[in-house]
Amino acid sequence: MDLKNKFKQMIQRQGSGRSLLSSPSDTEGKILSPETTVQKTNKVISNDDSEVSVNDPQQDQEVLDSIEQVYYSDDMFDATKHELERLPEVLELQQIHVDRSRLRRQLQIVNKKISNVILENHSSYEVELQRVMQLESQLQAAHHVCLYSRGLLHEAKGNFTTASLGILANYRKKQQLVGIMRSLHTIKTLQRTDVRLSELLEEEDYPGAIQLCLECQKAAATFKHYRCISELNSKLQDTLEQIEEQLDVALSKTCQHFDYSHYCKVQAAYTLLGKTQTAMDQLHMHYASVIHNVAFTIVLGYVELCAGGTDTNFQKRQYQDLCKHITQDTFTPCLVDLCKALWEVIRSYYQTMSWHEEHDRENCDSTDGVLAGSVEVNLNRRYIKQKLEYGLLRVWQDVQQKVRAYVQAIDLSAFKFDNFIKVVDYITRLMHVGEEFCGSQSEALQESINKQSVNYFRNYHRTRMDELHLFLENEGWELCPVKTSFTILQLQEFKFLRNSPLLHSRTSKTQDEETSQSRDSSPTKQKAASDGGSFFLRYLHGGNPFNVETEEDGTEDIMETDSFECSYSLDQNESSSDDDIADELKQDYIDEIAGTSPGKWRASLKHSSRRASWKAVVGLPPLVTNTTLTVLRLFGKYIQMMDVLRSIAFDVTICMSQLFDFYLYAVYTFFASGMSEVNERTMSNKLRTTLRRITDNLILSENDDNANGHQVASPGRRDKVPHPHISPIVDLMNEHKLYGLAERVVAAESLVYLAKQFEFLQPCLESMIPVQKKAFLQQFYSQTVSTAAELRKPVYRIVAAHAVDYENIHQQMTAVKWEIKEIMSQHNAYVDIILREFQVFSMRLAEISKRVPIPKEAYNVLWEHCIRLASRTFVEGYSTDSCFH
Repeated sequence: MDLKNKFKQMIQRQGSGRSLLSSPSDTEGKILSPETTVQKTNKVISNDDSEVSVNDPQQDQEVLDSIEQVYYSDDMFDATKHELERLPEVLELQQIHVDRSRLRRQLQIVNKKISNVILENHSSYEVELQRVMQLESQLQAAHHVCLYSRGLLHEAKGNFTTASLGILANYRKKQQLVGIMRSLHTIKTLQRTDVRLSELLEEEDYPGAIQLCLECQKAAATFKHYRCISELNSKLQDTLEQIEEQLDVALSKTCQHFDYSHYCKVQAAYTLLGKTQTAMDQLHMHYASVIHNVAFTIVLGYVELCAGGTDTNFQKRQYQDLCKHITQDTFTPCLVDLCKALWEVIRSYYQTMSWHEEHDRENCDSTDGVLAGSVEVNLNRRYIKQKLEYGLLRVWQDVQQKVRAYVQAIDLSAFKFDNFIKVVDYITRLMHVGEEFCGSQSEALQESINKQSVNYFRNYHRTRMDELHLFLENEGWELCPVKTSFTILQLQEFKFLRNSPLLHSRTSKTQDEETSQSRDSSPTKQKAASDGGSFFLRYLHGGNPFNVETEEDGTEDIMETDSFECSYSLDQNESSSDDDIADELKQDYIDEIAGTSPGKWRASLKHSSRRASWKAVVGLPPLVTNTTLTVLRLFGKYIQMMDVLRSIAFDVTICMSQLFDFYLYAVYTFFASGMSEVNERTMSNKLRTTLRRITDNLILSENDDNANGHQVASPGRRDKVPHPHISPIVDLMNEHKLYGLAERVVAAESLVYLAKQFEFLQPCLESMIPVQKKAFLQQFYSQTVSTAAELRKPVYRIVAAHAVDYENIHQQMTAVKWEIKEIMSQHNAYVDIILREFQVFSMRLAEISKRVPIPKEAYNVLWEHCIRLASRTFVEGYSTDSCFH
C-alpha cells in the first residue's frame, strides 16, 4: 500500500490532468485541423509502444469491448486511482507489466477511434466554423447599430418625453391621493364602528352587529398595509370574540325562558358566523348547566331559609348533601318550586325543537321543486335535528336525576297523608311530562318514589287498621245523622272523583246536580285534564302544570241539622190495650195465615207498625255510623293513592279489601257470633267461607299472640289485627230494647251501605289496577262484598229468637189435653200467648223505629225469623205424644 501511495503522489506532482494529445502552450490561440490532431495522437501512441498494430479492425473491436464499464460511468471518474486500487497487496512486476500493456493497448484503440470519428465529421466542422465567423461579423454590426440608437434615444428624451411623462406622473399622483382620501374616509368610518356595535349589542341585534363586524373586517383586510388598520383589525377581532361571548350568554337565556324573536336573532347570528353546529353543542351544555343551577339555587334558598342564617357554607356543598338539609315543612313547597322551574326548562327545549322543525318546513317550502340548499346546509340541518333528538333524553335524565336526588334525601314516612299525596302527585305529574317529552318511563324516579310509597303506605295502612280496631271497639253503634241526599262524593276525600266518567255514569241525576257546582273548582281538574291531554299543548305559551291552586273550602255539608223525627212512628192515639184489640188482632192473624188479604186496614198495632216501618225507608238518610264514615274516608284516601301512583294500585286495593273485611268481621263478631249451632246453619256456605278466610288471614289469634310475644313479628303477623271486642256501652241483653236491636240495625245496615259504596267504586278500581289483577277484584266482590246483605239473617235472628218466649209456648202446647170429647167454641190459651208475644214484639219494634229507622229488608228478615221460629215451635208442640193420640 505504501508503494501505491507513492505512485499516486508522483503522478499528481507530474500533472495527471495533462492531455495526451497536446499541451496548452501548443494549442493556445490556434484551431488545429483534424489531420494534425490524428497525426499527433498516432505519434504519441507510437512512442509509447512501437509494437502495437493499428490496422486490424477486429482486434480493435475486441479491445474496445474489453474496456470496463466503469470508465464510461462518470466524467469525474479518476482512472489512475481506479487502477491503483486494483493492485494487489503483494506486487508482481510481471503482472504490472501485463496490466500496463493492456491499458496502453486500450488507450491506443480509443484514441484511434476518436481520430476516425473526427475525420468522418471534418466537413461539418468546416461548415460550422464558417458560420461562427459570419456570426462574429454580424455581432460587430449590431454593436454599431446599438451605439447609434442610444445616441438618438438620449436626444429624444431631452426634447420630447420628459415633459409628457411629467404630466402623466402628476396625474398618477392625483389618482393616488384620491384613493388615499377614500381610504382615509373608510378608515375614519372603521374607527367609529365601536359605537354602532355597542348600540346594536344593547338592542340585542346580534345578526346586525356580526354583519357590521364582518364587513369591517373585510374592509380592514383591504387596508391592512396601514399601521392604524392593523391595530384596528386586531381590535375588530376582539370585538367579534366579545360579540360571540354575549351571543353565548343570549343563547343560555333561552334555556329557561324561550322567546321566539330572541331565538331567531341568535340563530341568525350563528348562521352568519358559520357556527350553527357549535351553537347546538353549546346549547346542550347550557341546558345541563341551567338544570343544575336552577335546582341548586331553589334548594339552597329553602335550606338557607330553614337555617336562618346560622350557617353560610351551604353554597360550597354538593346538591345531594344540600337536599338532606330540607325540613319536612319546606319539602313540599320546595318540590313545587323545583318542578315549576324544571318545567320551564323542559318547555323551552320543546319550543326550541318546535322552532327548528318549523324553520326546516319553511325552508323546504321555499325551495320546493329546487335542490334544497347545498350539501353543507343539509348536513347542518341533519346534524341539528339529530342533536336535538338525542338531547331530549339527555335533558330529561338530568331533570330526573335532580328530582330523584331530592326525593331520596328525605324520609317521607313521617309525612301526613295529604302532604304525601301531594308529593306523589307532583312527581307522578312530572313523570307524565317526561313520558310526553321524550317517551321515557322514568324508571329511576319511578323506582325511587315507588319504594318510598310502598314503605309509607304499609306503615299508614297498619296505623289505620289499628285505628279502625280502636274505633270499632269503642263504637256505640249510634246512628250518624247524615242528610238524605248524602253520597260519598260529597266527602272531601272523594272530591277528586266528582268528574270521573266511570262514576258519573253510575250516579243518579240528583247526585249529578248536587256535585256539578263543585266540579269546576275541583283541585284535581287540572290533573284529570292533563292526563287526557297534552301538557305542552295546554301550557306551551303560559301557565304551569305544577301551579298550586287554591283549594276550595274543606267544610262538608253532609250532616242533618234537624233532629231525627219519628214521622214514620205509630199513631200515639191508637190503643195498645190487649182487651181492645185482641179479637181484631186474632182475626187479622187468621186472615193472613189463610192467604186472604184483609178487606180493610184495621187499627191493628201489628199491621200499622208494619206499614209504618215500610214507609220509614222512603226519603230516609243512609244508616251509617262514625266508623262507617271513617272507613269511607279511608277508601277515598286509598283511591287517591291509587290514582297518583298506579304502580302500587293493586297493593292499595288489597288494603281496601282488608278494611272492608275487618268491618264485616267486627259486625259478625259483635252481633252474630253468639248464635247457637242451629242458628249458624242459617248462614250460607259463601258467608261461612268468607268469615273463615278473614279469621285465618286478617285476625291475630291469641295463640299467635302468645307464641310471638317476645319475638320479632313476622311479615304475615304484622298484617294481622287483634280480635275486636264490643264496647261495654252496647247493651245486647236488654229485653225492652229487643236485645240491642237498634244497634244491630245500625251495624248491619251500615255494613250493607258500605258494601254498596264498594260496588259503586268498582269501575274506578278496575280502571286503576293491572288487567291481570282484575280477577282478584272480581272474586272479592262476588265472594265477600255480596255477603254483606246475608249477614242480616244471623244478626237479626238472635233478636227474633229472644224477643218471643217460644219455650213457654211449647210448654203450653204440651200441657194441652188433645182428647176430643166436645168441640170447643174458643181457641187454646197458647194462641193468645203467642199473639200477645207478637203484639209486644211489634210494639217494641215500633218504639225502636222512632229512634232508628228500620229498613224494609230488615223488617222482613225479623218477621221471617219470628214466623220460622213460631212454625218450628208449633211443629215441636204438635209432635208430642199427646197430640198424636
